[in-house]
Amino acid sequence: MKVLYTGSFDPITCGHLDLVKRCANKFDEVLVTVFNNSSKKYMFSKEERYELVKGAVSELKNVQVDVAEGLVVDYCRKNKINMVVRGLRAVSDYEYELSISAINRHLNSELETIFLVASSEYSFISSSMVKEVAGFNGNYKDLVPENVFNAIEKKLGR
Repeated sequence: MKVLYTGSFDPITCGHLDLVKRCANKFDEVLVTVFNNSSKKYMFSKEERYELVKGAVSELKNVQVDVAEGLVVDYCRKNKINMVVRGLRAVSDYEYELSISAINRHLNSELETIFLVASSEYSFISSSMVKEVAGFNGNYKDLVPENVFNAIEKKLGR
């Protein structure tokens, strides 16, 4: 079975990567797709985020990376995907993700959403927090893959 894991991944974190690895162990094929969220301001361009995700998952043979625009349901139809995986860190994530899965299901009744609970060691990590800590020169090296740490440091001129 092929599943889709989407996000803005600005940047991809160890929490995201943990979910990708867990999906790779459970499904035949995992498609990690970088989407833009119109309500977010990005540190990295969509193309840079694509490259960072690709580098982070390069050792996972059944994981592919893509970039896309528009609605997830349209992307799923185009790519013949009927299963979307979403990560949950807290109850607030569940409320947000539940509404997204409901509208996706309304737009495509064949589309299912599976929620994976974040591993406890990653449950506090978010891309926003990583950028905040990095911006104040805090220690975030263990929160992101090495290629992402290096890219953030370069982006911040360090």
